[in-house]
Amino acid sequence: MKKTLLFTFGLVLLMTATGFSQKFGYCNSALVLTLLPEVKAADSDLKAFQTQLTKRGQEMVKSLQEKEAELKRKQDQGTISPKDFETQSAKLKEEEAKIGAYEQEVMQKLTQKREELFKPIFDRFNTAMNEVAKEKGFSLVFDSNTQVVLYADESLDVTPLVKTKLGIAN
Repeated sequence: MKKTLLFTFGLVLLMTATGFSQKFGYCNSALVLTLLPEVKAADSDLKAFQTQLTKRGQEMVKSLQEKEAELKRKQDQGTISPKDFETQSAKLKEEEAKIGAYEQEVMQKLTQKREELFKPIFDRFNTAMNEVAKEKGFSLVFDSNTQVVLYADESLDVTPLVKTKLGIAN
């Protein structure tokens, strides 16, 4: 709340200090990005990559569960010595730790892949946004998707201009 008030106060000060000759606009970045075919393709690629990584993790978990069940069966039947049980239990704990490390590795790989896939898209969007702002003389363009803009006249919406710049039908 303080940040919003401070931002609004700063904006009012900026407008007062520079006069009201500044031109402002807003854009719904989420709307524009969801309309780009590249976003759909990147989402699909990311989902396929995630499925591939997750499948391997699921196989590792299944294998561990089978080994744990077998070890418990041996213990229940009394066909394993306490020392062997401890040794095999320790190995299973190591395997469980490896699965945990793999899960972290998966998260890191997904983050890297997401950045790799979406960075060019965001760069293209930002370039189009900057070009529209410069062409139309906007000093500031807010993102209406961030919920920072509490009210904006529809005439300040540059979303259609950005969509046109990106080749998206309005």
